[in-house]
Amino acid sequence: MVQIGHGRFARTFANACMRKFYHLLTRWEQWNFFVLYFPLLPVWCWYCIRSRSVWFFSSSNPTITFGGFEGEGKREMYDQLPNTYYPKTFYIEPFSPAETVQRSMQEAGFTPPFIVKPDVGMKGILFRKIDNWQDWGLYHQRMPVTYMAQELVELPVELSVFYYRHPGAKRGTISGCIEKELLQVKGNGRATLLELIAQHPRASLRKEEMKHRHHDRLDWVVPNEDIFYLSYAGNHNRGARFIDLMHQVDDTLLAFFDSLSHQTSFYYGRYDIKCASLQALKEGHSFSILEFNGCGAEPNHIYDAGLTVWQAYRVLLRHWRVLFTISAYNHRQGHRYWSFKRGWSYLKEARRHFAHLEKID
Repeated sequence: MVQIGHGRFARTFANACMRKFYHLLTRWEQWNFFVLYFPLLPVWCWYCIRSRSVWFFSSSNPTITFGGFEGEGKREMYDQLPNTYYPKTFYIEPFSPAETVQRSMQEAGFTPPFIVKPDVGMKGILFRKIDNWQDWGLYHQRMPVTYMAQELVELPVELSVFYYRHPGAKRGTISGCIEKELLQVKGNGRATLLELIAQHPRASLRKEEMKHRHHDRLDWVVPNEDIFYLSYAGNHNRGARFIDLMHQVDDTLLAFFDSLSHQTSFYYGRYDIKCASLQALKEGHSFSILEFNGCGAEPNHIYDAGLTVWQAYRVLLRHWRVLFTISAYNHRQGHRYWSFKRGWSYLKEARRHFAHLEKID
């Protein structure tokens, strides 16, 4: 009887392990970044060999540091846009007297709520919504780097549009267009915020982060039908869900991004935009560009699209081929690839910067 019990337990355990392994294998979107991209490494290395540069991508967007691969500041992007195209922004230096900064912000028209985030940031690190001046004071006290305060853009639709254009062409390509649904829970008048987090399919996977982020509200019973945003960062790695809108992309929308590309010499990357609707963006009104990300931007339309990992790999490889072509052309036009030493030093400093911010976050 004992042996039978042990055999039954072993089979149950093995079946559970197989189910978990199958779930992980088929849910590639949850894989670690390096695990996901490792099979494509030989292709990336081939482009390095062909261009004779480890940093072959550095010339892709000549007006952005390192082509926008990593470590570039948001300020250098905003400075290329008309100031009506992006949220009202106030740059803040670390260790500045809080009273002086607050007074300057108020004179510039800033009152809570507003958004704060590092000038040089990534993956939503230290992205916060500030609801009162006390919260801002605590954030300012913690921040060791230059950061920005931005007006809270309350337009209802957040889009991510991947665009590229060969520098010698008048028209580009929109390869991806998605709507972002921020990580959120809906109250039922009975469950606490912690219980709603535990029940949420994506938030439950980030339970410790959510408990840290919302520690003062975990016992709060969210009113019936009320929406509570767990994160205002529209990133997949911060729990946002993506909805494919490629079927609504047309020549009018492409013309809008072609115009931006010709203004900024931005040839390859992703725009994150809030707007009243996709139609409003096509008509050129009621929108705000939150940021545009250069050659380091992931074609995030591969996520939540029902693709197999092999289909996602085809999308990524197609974009890498475009990136290589654009960079090689710009290199021949005089926007030279970065030297190995320059790129290596820059990347090491950027990694140190982000590691420091992650500890604070």
